[in-house]
Amino acid sequence: MSERELKKTVDALIKQEALPKDYARTVEQTILPLVDHIVDLRRQAGDTVVVGIHGAQGTGKSTLTLFLKEILSTHRLCPTANFSLDDIYLTRAERRELADTVHPLFITRGVPGTHDVELGREVIETLRSVGVNDRTPIPAFDKSIDDRVPPNDWPVFQGPASVILLEGWCLGASPEPEEALERPINRLEADEDAQGVWRTYVNDCLKGSYRQLFEQIDSLVMLKAPSMESVQEWRTLQEHKLAARIQGAPKKSAAISVAQGLCIMSDEEVRRFIMHYERVTRSCLKEMPDRADVLIEVAEDHSLGLPRFRLT
Repeated sequence: MSERELKKTVDALIKQEALPKDYARTVEQTILPLVDHIVDLRRQAGDTVVVGIHGAQGTGKSTLTLFLKEILSTHRLCPTANFSLDDIYLTRAERRELADTVHPLFITRGVPGTHDVELGREVIETLRSVGVNDRTPIPAFDKSIDDRVPPNDWPVFQGPASVILLEGWCLGASPEPEEALERPINRLEADEDAQGVWRTYVNDCLKGSYRQLFEQIDSLVMLKAPSMESVQEWRTLQEHKLAARIQGAPKKSAAISVAQGLCIMSDEEVRRFIMHYERVTRSCLKEMPDRADVLIEVAEDHSLGLPRFRLT
């Protein structure tokens, strides 16, 4: 397709996502080189490639995935499927059982141990091997009810995928050394996981089943936040914006939002929430930049830097 048609696609996505108009420059300088990288991988492999997109909360993983999928599928003749680790969370009943049998903190979704990684592997394998007319259901999770969407309502992808985009905040994370788990790194760990049962189980998951899923990744892209403090600030701001939207909505809409489970967290509740992810996030910020296949720095204002490709 022509450059004019590509521009129309980009402009439409920018409008759809309510992004600033200068995001078109980000597409040109950051996203299109990444598209070319993925197309080259696909050509060299001669088969489906899995691209992992890692980034802490607020780094823009979903937006990047959206642009990559649309450009690859529409303008690069690479049928592209995508799903997130968020889409393969264990059901609430499964997490309740995990909380009852292993540790109460597992009722909160997000950390390694709260995903159905076998389901993720099955989806990848199916997308690699199906026929042209076959349809693959892609898992979906409804955060408003804190539970997985019924399988009959999952979106479907037709035919084999040339590219699979898999994104998640802990995607590609490595386990820590055992000695690193001995000392709690925040108040949540000190007060609610004093014996280290929860964090040890999370770490063991990264050694085992999650590693098997991550080994499916052909190229790991890291959206690197400036710091853990930035992640905290971004997540707090996100909650403030959600509160403003609900408060500014008509009474009926606001009531619906509350009924759907969109309850607003206080700043202290956000701090506790982020503590669940702090250990793995800090570890990734420290060690992943040196091994990611593509590193993209995310600035304090959420703008993306130029991609740095690791030489192999």
